[in-house]
Amino acid sequence: MAGMKRAAEFPRARVQAALQTGLAALNPGLDTAALSASLNRFLEELHRWNHAYNLTAVRDPLDMVSRHILDSYSVLPWAAGQRVIDVGTGAGLPGIALALARPDQHFTLLDANGKKVRFVTHAAAQLALANVRVVQARVEAFTADPFDTVICRAFTALPDFVTGAAHLVAPEGALIAMKGRYPEQEVAALPPDWRVAECAPVEVPGLIGERHILVLRRTP
Repeated sequence: MAGMKRAAEFPRARVQAALQTGLAALNPGLDTAALSASLNRFLEELHRWNHAYNLTAVRDPLDMVSRHILDSYSVLPWAAGQRVIDVGTGAGLPGIALALARPDQHFTLLDANGKKVRFVTHAAAQLALANVRVVQARVEAFTADPFDTVICRAFTALPDFVTGAAHLVAPEGALIAMKGRYPEQEVAALPPDWRVAECAPVEVPGLIGERHILVLRRTP
């Protein structure tokens, strides 16, 4: 991109090895060879753009593997249905990673930040992701046909997630929140028409600390 500062050299071989090892440990069913090659390209672009535009606080490409890519894949089993939206996608996570693993599903990647949306649009084009749509908008103002799954990765508190994104969920769909520690206070503050239908602890290779996937559904 014109005017972009030169980033530090990207350690392709080390990142590739870390991706393959981590993906195999996280989900043995993934095509780790093909995915790691595409994800390596994605991280190299993120590393390059991040040097100029501060898209993520994670600077080390090897840290990006665990903190961004492998963490994103922890939610893969819950990315159900044909239509999935990643709200507050930031630099395209988990949306880009999920779209690479699930070419048969369609992913909308939503964010209000212009520079992040420009990067995600660029990355999706570089990776030839025909199953990705990138949208710049605030979640509460965005309207579309209902989604089977609405994912939020550390974007906001659970009550705010429900308030902002409930209108995007299909009647039998779910809100999926990716969290660290189990957020007891946030769960207690959920509106009465939504409930935690499932809470699953997950382990992410290379990450220390608790991680939880919370599945929110409408109260019967």
